[in-house]
Amino acid sequence: MLRALRFLLRKEFLQIGRDRVILRMLIVMPMIQLVILANAATFEVKRARLFVVDHDRTPASRGVVNALTASGRFRLEAASASMAHADEALLSRDVDAIVVLPAGFARDLTRDRHAQLQLVLDAENGSAAGVTRFYVAEILGRHAASLAAKDVSVISADGGAGTSSGGAAAIEIRSRGWYNPALDYRHYMVPGILVQLITIVGTLMTALNIVREKEAGTLDQLNVTPVPRSAFIAAKLIPMWCIGLLELAAGMLIARTLFDVPVVGSPLVVFVAASVYLVAALGIGLWISTIVHTQQQALFVTFSIMLIYVLMSGLFTPVSGMPDWVQWIAQVNPMLHFLSLMRAVLLKGAGLMDVSKELAILGVTAAVVLTASVRQYRKGG
Repeated sequence: MLRALRFLLRKEFLQIGRDRVILRMLIVMPMIQLVILANAATFEVKRARLFVVDHDRTPASRGVVNALTASGRFRLEAASASMAHADEALLSRDVDAIVVLPAGFARDLTRDRHAQLQLVLDAENGSAAGVTRFYVAEILGRHAASLAAKDVSVISADGGAGTSSGGAAAIEIRSRGWYNPALDYRHYMVPGILVQLITIVGTLMTALNIVREKEAGTLDQLNVTPVPRSAFIAAKLIPMWCIGLLELAAGMLIARTLFDVPVVGSPLVVFVAASVYLVAALGIGLWISTIVHTQQQALFVTFSIMLIYVLMSGLFTPVSGMPDWVQWIAQVNPMLHFLSLMRAVLLKGAGLMDVSKELAILGVTAAVVLTASVRQYRKGG
């Protein structure tokens, strides 16, 4: 058994090393994807285009516009006294938001210590609209405080209002973000993207590696040899398991040096969890290889599963915001638990006992998935 496993492992590593396409897919492409996706996968609004409709035309109304543009978050794209022109610009996607300053804005601010303006957002992208609205409220809150105004209300197109307390407010709120004080979105996204990439390596490449031998007919040749089924399966999974851990190490190095993602906790905890998680990912890849007969079918099935994996893992949207029945289903997703563990260890400094629940779930999932896949597997099947 061990002698056969040794020879099969040698054959697998030599085969991977000689195939330059496989090497690029396993090593180079995930790192390129990590660098690109870490900058692309963000809900942050860098510079929103602003259309100003100023019916007041006073220093106070111009001060509001200057406060928005001076923040660096907004660029004044156009200004007009006509709301029709502003609506047309918003409809044609030339601007992202419209700020309407009504007549009497300065008078109300001086007399009542209270003034209102209207914010109309392009809510086609709800996430970007919500972020833009938050930026406006925060900037105008600081501006109101500098003017010692009582309130400055921001009214959105749907009628909702947000109020920012100024310098005369009786209660002052000072917020502080723990674990990510700079609110850098990449610190949140990079660990998730890294989990996604090693999942693809573990699941897709395992399925393709076995199905490719089906298509080449080498599995039929192995069927007539005395090689134990367990040795053959182990020889197929162990190289991908090692490559997955190597990908994780390289990705964490890139995350730390290129994106300054903190590593507050112990990397050893991450690698222990990754070792268990990869067993589940490899088991799913093995299971896929038993139900398909071509590499094209393996690609289709893997990416169908990966789509559900990603959307129900909390990578882009929090699972807590999903319906209750979806949250229950998501609990069987190993990617959800490994992603939660990664973020807890890297950003919060969680120890082994703090993530014991996630680690236990990963262990049970890995055992169940791998056992079921091995039982279903048949040589040449």
